[in-house]
Amino acid sequence: MTTGQQDERDRQYEVAHQQRVAFRENRKSHAGAILLGLLLFFVFGAIAVVLLLRSATPNGAIARLASTVLGRSSAFDTSAPVVVQQIQKLNRLETVSYSVDTVVEGKRSNAVLPDLLFGDRLLLVVHGQVIAGVDLSALKEGGVKVSGKSVTVDLPPSQLFTTRIDEGKSRVFARSTGLLVPMDPNLETDARRTAETQIQQTAMQDGILDTARSNARMSVESLLHGLGFETVTVR
Repeated sequence: MTTGQQDERDRQYEVAHQQRVAFRENRKSHAGAILLGLLLFFVFGAIAVVLLLRSATPNGAIARLASTVLGRSSAFDTSAPVVVQQIQKLNRLETVSYSVDTVVEGKRSNAVLPDLLFGDRLLLVVHGQVIAGVDLSALKEGGVKVSGKSVTVDLPPSQLFTTRIDEGKSRVFARSTGLLVPMDPNLETDARRTAETQIQQTAMQDGILDTARSNARMSVESLLHGLGFETVTVR
């Protein structure tokens, strides 16, 4: 091979090498441009989605999606009927349990004849429990007023839900029956009814309804704050 031929071959090799290097550089540059374009696409796309979700109309499908994606509650935009439904789901909200011990007398007597012969008397020691609260299923739409992130709720009145006697902790303490009359089987039952009335009266005098209403207010306030309201008034 002559020197000229060798020089020509070396020149061709160098040209081919430069072409391969240029091709690799072009590929890297092209891939970088694609990656940059994809990155910009996702960035601007994410910004657009966030702006769309933030400007979503209240209670719409996009608003619900916004609540999930952005981790926020759109409850402060909820209408009064929807808020009423949320509160009504609590139904009969039992907020206080009150225990009472009392002694009740049951008596049958004759207006003329002495109790020693014709009377019937017992003393009943009773342990009772009264449960009170607020029936939130009775809440009316007019009792809820929504203004932006603020809500005002007028609760139904508190009430006694149940009054019961704990049979395991109640007993007849003493009983005396006249020598000439049989034991009255209804006397203890009547005494228990009287005991229930006394238990209710004692609980009412001790302010059970006020306590029930106060506890119900705290429960409803907690619910409304959880729904997203910032200013909550429950009365």
